Amino acid sequence: MIPLAQRKHHSWPDDARCVVGLTLDFDGTSLKRGRGQLPFGARSHGRYSAKCGIPRFVDMFTRHNVPWTFYVSGYDAEESPDLVRDISRSGIEIGSHGYFHEGVDPGDAEPELLERTHRLLTEITGITPKGWRSPSGHKTVRTLRKLRELGYVYDSSDKDFDLPYLARYDGAERSDYVCLPNNTSSLDDFPFYRVSYTPPSEVLAHWQQEFDAIYAEGGYFNLTFHPRVGYGSGSPARVAAVEGLINYAKRHEGVRFVGMLELAEWCLKRSSDWRRDWSGQ
Repeated sequence: MIPLAQRKHHSWPDDARCVVGLTLDFDGTSLKRGRGQLPFGARSHGRYSAKCGIPRFVDMFTRHNVPWTFYVSGYDAEESPDLVRDISRSGIEIGSHGYFHEGVDPGDAEPELLERTHRLLTEITGITPKGWRSPSGHKTVRTLRKLRELGYVYDSSDKDFDLPYLARYDGAERSDYVCLPNNTSSLDDFPFYRVSYTPPSEVLAHWQQEFDAIYAEGGYFNLTFHPRVGYGSGSPARVAAVEGLINYAKRHEGVRFVGMLELAEWCLKRSSDWRRDWSGQ
């Protein structure tokens, strides 16, 4: 086993002590449409994303002037092209997030779905996406091969490490593709609002505690939010909790907020620092 101290040989942009990546998964009506369901009544939470949640998050981005990365599905981009275009023009990075927010491995259809969303986001924003997040946690070697073919340099889907690391597939470590893990057990709003219905004040306290521990290690704090109601943070009280966390992190010396593409490119320029020990796995 490699001691923790020996694994911490990295540096961060601007010689920061800790980096904070704020990310949001659009998760609009694509989630239900992809399952053959109409987004009405009890299944209408995703419609809230475009109408209420996203505008609140964009307003917060404008107030705080810190980087954000939004992951958008192809279907949601088709449904709300003007909104996605406005998000991009505001300076927020847009990453890819499946087409129908696929809930299972799409199998042989996946390459075409990845390409379709890639094309849509490029046409709508005028910027070619370079980052991807799995819509439901599914990812295979087939996924990685297609993403590299399309020019992607990172994905933020894995839950298996504290720090970024170079991807490994087809028997080789890749110096041109980096994984930026997202810990959906504790650094995501979903388990708190969908599973346990936790009050926003308690969620904020939890995230602050997580931040304190990662900050103490000089680490990587990657948070995942959703602009929905239901399991997301789009409502006023929950957005206020997110803003409270941003203010809390800002009060700490040596904190650097980063966009995910910025962080990925930083890591790839120093690829030898982000090699991972794959023994025993």
